[in-house]
Amino acid sequence: MTLKIPVPSDVTGVLNKMTKAGYEVYIVGGVIRDFLLKRPLYDWDMTTNAMPEEILKLFPDAFYDNKYGTVGIPREILSDKDTKLQSRPVEITTFRTEHGYSDSRHPDEVRWGKTLEEDLARREFTISAMALRPIQRKYTFELIDLHGGIRDLEDKLLRTVGDANQRFSEDALRMIRAVRIASQLGFAIEEATFAAIQANAGNIRQISAERVRDELLKIMASDFPADGYLLLRNTGLGEYVLPEMEGAFGVEQKSPGRHHIYDVGTHAVESLRNCPSKDSITRLATLVHDAGKVKTQKIFPDGKITFFNHEMAGAKIAEKIAGRLRFSNNQKERFVTLVRWHQFTVDERQTDSAIRRFIRNVGVENVMEMLALRTGDRLGGGAKMTSWRLEEFKKRLLEVQKQPFSVADLKISGLDVMEIKGISPGPAVGKYLQALFTEVEEKGLVNEKEILIERLKGLVVDR
Repeated sequence: MTLKIPVPSDVTGVLNKMTKAGYEVYIVGGVIRDFLLKRPLYDWDMTTNAMPEEILKLFPDAFYDNKYGTVGIPREILSDKDTKLQSRPVEITTFRTEHGYSDSRHPDEVRWGKTLEEDLARREFTISAMALRPIQRKYTFELIDLHGGIRDLEDKLLRTVGDANQRFSEDALRMIRAVRIASQLGFAIEEATFAAIQANAGNIRQISAERVRDELLKIMASDFPADGYLLLRNTGLGEYVLPEMEGAFGVEQKSPGRHHIYDVGTHAVESLRNCPSKDSITRLATLVHDAGKVKTQKIFPDGKITFFNHEMAGAKIAEKIAGRLRFSNNQKERFVTLVRWHQFTVDERQTDSAIRRFIRNVGVENVMEMLALRTGDRLGGGAKMTSWRLEEFKKRLLEVQKQPFSVADLKISGLDVMEIKGISPGPAVGKYLQALFTEVEEKGLVNEKEILIERLKGLVVDR
């Protein structure tokens, strides 16, 4: 099959230079799959029969610091005209075969291969085991598909190259990558591949927490995060990746006077499905937000079910997840905050002070993500798409945020205080500013410089 692909000029330059030097060179990897699926094209990877040292002779500014035969060529040294191309390096890897995977992640031995066929046979999934051979005509390539990748693309199936058990025993990360790619593309996992993941799921424990975290967050960021999580769970990987969620399925919450129609676990999945945020941390928080209900459930004789303080129990669970998966401090703070404060009240009778407390608890930077979680929570519980109370609450949030949230937001400074009160730097300056802020927040004093100065003149504080 011949394809015409708009390959970037710097990538074409690499292909031409390698070909003119007498080497075989092919485009490989996910970019071929993405082209065939009409998805954006980002990463441009190549494979060749040239040794790493021979590639470095052609591209002296490239770098080679690994044992896997991959040479990276920075995009900026290939093109100084199009800054958009200066992103991930072009990577060229020598044909290779891999042997022995004692840690279920990395090959114990890498041998240089002699043919493209050898190289493609070591790859994980059929849809990423295709290659493009450049033809003389501009942007024209011969598609080489030795493992049925095109057929699986047409059938929307993810299948391993060769024996699935062998592929996953070689590298256990491939199992969660299978779930991630399927959730990104909306594909099903082929039956034998699915069964092999189930059989080898426990090996995911040999993979570093950082690797698992990155794949999990990519699943959350995909177009089908809820289906991705269900795949994770149905393959048995969920038991090791998010064990805290396992007990939520089957925990009943339908009771008199409550709106829920699903058990806690199913509600969590449906909440994720309906969460409007694209942020992976917010989506994960939406999935986990009710995990605290497992241990706080109480069932009364009349059938009533309660989950008092489940959000506090959930925050502890979120902290545990964030610690185990090595979240960054920022990721952990946002994740725990969203779970801890998701049970906020939406009532038209709330005072400005109550809304301000909510914003302080959540953080101004997290307000919109918290509202996205609440939207997913509502829709995941069977509520209607719109809620006039929630819409009114959003308007109140905007209005309240126009008011100062701290002393730093006052339209008056410590220098103004020292000048007007005739005092030197010291604790008294802060006391005057705090007194002004309290009046602005609680008594409606307008936060305008002239008004604050006038009030300051008559203000007395305990020095």
